Amino acid sequence: MKISKHTVPSVTFNLTVDGQLIDQANKEKPLAFISGVGMMIPGFEEKLEGLKEGDTFEFEIAPEKAYGAYEEEAIVDLPKNVFEVEGKINTDIVKEGAVLPMQDHQGNQLEGLVLKIADDTIKMDFNHMLAGKTLHFTGEVVNVREAEKSELENGHVHGPDAHQHG
Repeated sequence: MKISKHTVPSVTFNLTVDGQLIDQANKEKPLAFISGVGMMIPGFEEKLEGLKEGDTFEFEIAPEKAYGAYEEEAIVDLPKNVFEVEGKINTDIVKEGAVLPMQDHQGNQLEGLVLKIADDTIKMDFNHMLAGKTLHFTGEVVNVREAEKSELENGHVHGPDAHQHG
């Protein structure tokens, strides 16, 4: 069976950026996802489409098909009081180089990198850590199967250790 919309491929992969290993999945814990429903970055699904069990792959994905361009507008100065809990900032958590979970005005969850702590503000970078980067993938297709109806309805892959809906 070939990877196509509404199949569940299981793949091993190494993801590198500029020769540095960023992420990986091995045969003991392959990456399994529902193809064609937007679970993965667009370029990844496009490059895997049509492959079958046992096929190996090596490809690059440009930023436009991955995490987008690096945007200067995503770097913002926030008032320090945004980070206060009971009037204090936990300096063990809020420090330069830390990645913090944040929420925008619409309630969307996002992560921000603390770039600089000034007297009254904290400079945050809300770009994805791989924004503006070309991604290099190598790997193998371990398995391909049809997605179950319940997986399509619930939007995630069920497996031996996955949460089952009743």
